[in-house]
Amino acid sequence: MWRSLRRLATIALCCAALPASAAATDPAKELDLIKPNRQQPAKDFKVPALDGSGLRLKDLKGKVVFLNLWATWCPPCKEEMPAMERLWLKYKDRGLVVIALSMDSGGAKAVKPYIDHAKYTYPVGLDPKMEVAQLYGARSVPSTFIIDRGGMLRAIALGPREWDGQAAYAYIETLLVETLLLKDDRPRG
Repeated sequence: MWRSLRRLATIALCCAALPASAAATDPAKELDLIKPNRQQPAKDFKVPALDGSGLRLKDLKGKVVFLNLWATWCPPCKEEMPAMERLWLKYKDRGLVVIALSMDSGGAKAVKPYIDHAKYTYPVGLDPKMEVAQLYGARSVPSTFIIDRGGMLRAIALGPREWDGQAAYAYIETLLVETLLLKDDRPRG
C-alpha cells in the first residue's frame, strides 16, 4: 500500500510541476516574442533579391520563414545578423528559410558591400520603398516575423534577439516539428 501511495504522490508532484516548468521554459516567452491574437495568414509579397533573383513569400509555403526587416544604418540590426546566419546554417536543410529584407533606400548599392564583407549566405531581399514594412505594420528595425510552414504568422520580434541561443533553437525546432506532424496527420487515400 505504501508503495502505491508513494507512486501516486510522485505522479501528483510531477503533474503539479509540469505547468510551472513549461511556463518557465517557454521559448517564445524567453525570446519576448509577440504572438498574434488570432491565427492569420502572413501577407504575400514579392521583392527583388540581392543576387538578382526575386523573393516571393507564397513560393516558400511548406517552409518555416524567418523574415527579418533591417537596414545597414541600424546597429542593432547588424548586431543580430551573425546569430541569424548561425540559425540559418543550423536549420536550412530542415526547412527554415531566413530572409533579411533591407529597408535601405539605396537598394543593392547600399546593401551588397555590407553583405559581401560579412559573408552572410541567407537570402537578402530589397525593399527600399518599405512596402513590405508597411504591409506588415513594422514601425522599427529590426523587426522579425516568423511564419510557419502553412503560411501563418506565428510570432513577431521587435528589436534584436539572440537568434542562436537555446530559446531560439527550441522555438524554431517546435515549428519545424509541429508543422511536420500536422502534415503526417492528414488522411491518406
